[in-house]
Amino acid sequence: MTFTGFGEDAFDFYAGLSADNSKAYWTDHADTYRAAVREPMEALLAAVEPEFGAGTLFRPYRDVRFSKDKSPYKDHAGAVVGRTDTGGYYVQVGADGLYAAAGYYQLAPDQLDRFRRAIDDEINGPALERIVADLAAAGYRIEGEQVRTRPRGWPADHPRLTLLRRKALYAGMAWEPAEWVHTSDCAKRVTDAWRGTAALIAWLHTHVGASTAPRERR
Repeated sequence: MTFTGFGEDAFDFYAGLSADNSKAYWTDHADTYRAAVREPMEALLAAVEPEFGAGTLFRPYRDVRFSKDKSPYKDHAGAVVGRTDTGGYYVQVGADGLYAAAGYYQLAPDQLDRFRRAIDDEINGPALERIVADLAAAGYRIEGEQVRTRPRGWPADHPRLTLLRRKALYAGMAWEPAEWVHTSDCAKRVTDAWRGTAALIAWLHTHVGASTAPRERR
């Protein structure tokens, strides 16, 4: 299937789901989800695979086991591309528009240790600062889980404390609903956003890399 953009009803589908997040709504609009969201997303993943790797579309159902919010469905469709423990690329569509991001979304303890030691380094730390500043200036959101104050063992007056507080780091580009999302140009917007993070991905691969900790048995 060739990617020609998300369906004309994609944004309206999620706007309706936000207003009525119920099994009845989903059942009544299942064909719209399939045609306007799921199939186009699968086509997009196939289109970007040669350059970025295989992708996976996340299930539309929320895990409500430990949540006070029992709404059964996610308010967006998200997919990850090239996912490993060294990060990956992400894309999602929902009522508020389109979002594409890249980086390391969750750091294992050994990765987090290397991440912070590299930030502390007087060469590698400022290099990451410049990369992050350039991305922010280009319109990217700099995101990732962070501690509230400072990580244990690091001084409160560290010159790169903002980065040290991060427990993950990725950069994302967001677009409000627009007609081009329903065209093949959407794929170029997404891949251009991913390519724009190349310096960040290279820094993370070089200074953090994959976790070397043994995997826990389940």
